[in-house]
Amino acid sequence: MQESIQSKGTLLITGGAGYIGSHTVKYLLAQAEKVVVLDNLSFGHEQALPEGVPLVKGEMNDEVLVEWLFNEYKPEAILHFAASAFVGESVEQPLKYYKNNVVAPITILDAMKRHGTRRFVFSSTCATYGNPQFIPMDETHPQVPVNPYGASKLMLERILKDCYTAWGLDSVILRYFNASGCDFDGEIGEDHNPETHIIPRILMALKGEIDSVTVFGTDYPTPDGTCIRDYIHVNDLAAAHANALNYLRAGGQPTEVNLGTGRGFSVKEIISTVEAVTGQKVPVTYGDRRAGDPPELVANPAKAKAVLGWEAQYKDPRQHIESAWKWMNGPNGGRYEH
Repeated sequence: MQESIQSKGTLLITGGAGYIGSHTVKYLLAQAEKVVVLDNLSFGHEQALPEGVPLVKGEMNDEVLVEWLFNEYKPEAILHFAASAFVGESVEQPLKYYKNNVVAPITILDAMKRHGTRRFVFSSTCATYGNPQFIPMDETHPQVPVNPYGASKLMLERILKDCYTAWGLDSVILRYFNASGCDFDGEIGEDHNPETHIIPRILMALKGEIDSVTVFGTDYPTPDGTCIRDYIHVNDLAAAHANALNYLRAGGQPTEVNLGTGRGFSVKEIISTVEAVTGQKVPVTYGDRRAGDPPELVANPAKAKAVLGWEAQYKDPRQHIESAWKWMNGPNGGRYEH
């Protein structure tokens, strides 16, 4: 632990004004870390960052800007959140995903090599696995992504491993399952445009912002016919990034871990839990299956506990829903800008 404290430097957070990035910034500041955020604000929000946090507005592939960042802040490590992350859009616009998720980060990696920065924590995804061949899914699961989003994330995973071989880049690859929930203080939260995540869409339907929430498919081979997902609270994701950073500071070797709770909940179970939390009936529309939606995605998170000392603390979806409902009913109404 003494080694970790002595080696603390400034952390460069790419995409730090986004949903998961901003929650991680708040968590890191509470751990007495120093951060600088690089974000083009295409999906991030300046208001999601605490006052006083340096925000550099710009692109990861701007070589002049990135070189200035490294000279100015001399980052000890990079926590990389910035990415395009809509599965459907990735199928329609694959080049956008390969540019943003593969090409752009190479500019950061080039600067790391030149400046001797050797620690990289990567927000990856269970989408690199593709359709599950077994449940729960551990890190040995074959990686056969079925869309350009998952493929682009897998490509960067491979690049990180090649950089370790070539010049000693140390990285932790964090494969998220379904991120959900909001800051328990209600200060920051989830505000996407468009919003595709199931919990905020259900809450938007309750608030009348959309007519109803659509359940895609009721004939899956699951107990109630709807898809099952492993929901991981955004604050747990933030803690995992801090643990990954300290693992690298302590000399840990490059590794990859799943981030999930190890338990899945169906869409119908999430809807009924929302109704229990809010006391309101959710307006629901039932639709056909979406192409590419596997029946069940559940993590085996044992490696994260063994290697990073991390375990999800918020395993009850009520906690995810309560925190999201608090944000949606806060002074900003679940939005940073109106």
